Amino acid sequence: MRKITAGLFAALDGVVADPQDWHFPYFNDEMGVAVTAQMGNADTMLLGRVTYEGFAAAWPDRETAGGEDAEMAKSFGDARKIVVSHQDLDLTWRNSEVLKGELIEAVTALKNEPGGDIAMSGSVSVVRQLLDAGLLDELHLLVHPIVVGKGLRLFEDRDTTLPLRLLSSETFTTGVLHLIYTKDEAAPTGGYEEAKASLPQADQ
Repeated sequence: MRKITAGLFAALDGVVADPQDWHFPYFNDEMGVAVTAQMGNADTMLLGRVTYEGFAAAWPDRETAGGEDAEMAKSFGDARKIVVSHQDLDLTWRNSEVLKGELIEAVTALKNEPGGDIAMSGSVSVVRQLLDAGLLDELHLLVHPIVVGKGLRLFEDRDTTLPLRLLSSETFTTGVLHLIYTKDEAAPTGGYEEAKASLPQADQ
């Protein structure tokens, strides 16, 4: 089964909106390596409409310009790009298509197709739904040491909890935390009494 990973820039207060306004002062080679490891090795990209339109407006021009990120831009262009949208889209970026069918059923089928990793960037609504459904294998968070104060947050109010298990963590020299999580299917449960009972008892 194919692995799906999602990468997001996040502020310390959970804001993920408009990272172009606060992210760049913290970008360095360490972050570049992390982003490349998550996005650059996938042969398929799964993107929400807004993220796709932002990428399609920027990355083809970067590939043509031949600058330092041209190699990454070509990798993105060559990858199969699947867009989650119920709107009619003008898919001008090569190798782009709209996801057919309902999200959970279609992504389940996609995971069962032959192929390599599937990478996501941004696309917060899609990330939330795939996490809840247990279809997202890894959530890569690059948590920046800044409080933005307003804007869309990765997790808004929920009716239920969503336990996550930390797979790895790394601290960059800029203070950015690179945290990789997966959904915790074996999370501890219970209340105060259960937690107290599980603590080692002191010798009497």
